[in-house]
Amino acid sequence: MSFDAWIVFTLFWIAFVTTPGPNAVNCISNGMNLGFGKAMLGVLAILTQASAFLVLSALGVTALIAASPTAFFIAKLVGAGFLIFLGIRGWRNARKPVPTAARPARHVYLHALAIATINPKSVAGYLAAFSQFVQPDVPIWSQMVVIMPTALTLTALSYTGFTLLGVVMGRAALAAVFNVWIRRVLAVCFIIYGILLGASSTPSPQAGP
Repeated sequence: MSFDAWIVFTLFWIAFVTTPGPNAVNCISNGMNLGFGKAMLGVLAILTQASAFLVLSALGVTALIAASPTAFFIAKLVGAGFLIFLGIRGWRNARKPVPTAARPARHVYLHALAIATINPKSVAGYLAAFSQFVQPDVPIWSQMVVIMPTALTLTALSYTGFTLLGVVMGRAALAAVFNVWIRRVLAVCFIIYGILLGASSTPSPQAGP
């Protein structure tokens, strides 16, 4: 990957991971309710998903998934339903105290991993990155040496920032009413993302540059 191509890829990935979505909302919610240390398990889960998707993209699996309308449609419905379920549950539980002690580290990690994985729109993002920025005449794994550290570093910085935002919001939400409405806004975000995901179209592979 040339330096110019790396710059363009870096700008693309910054936009990709800083645009608010289900992962960002979950990081903010974790930061508010769990504190920074435990909430960072959610960021670790996102990095796990990102690493897996990067490898699968390099192997061409994401293109295969995107080329299968039936598989994508099923995954899309499951993902949309899961996000809407989280939103409805979050709204209903907004007035209840957050049971931080009842959420073991494994649950925080697996919950974040599920949110990161079930969103089929991630396939479109990784597919776009690899179809536009990977050079077909250069061995893929030699390019991955540049792509993976760049993508994972930017991903970690972005979602750590969203987690810190949640921590700050949690500390500022001293009034119970304010805290309830923040949690309800986050719940509505999950519902909106689920609806948008359910209405999204199937991504299609694009020709490389």
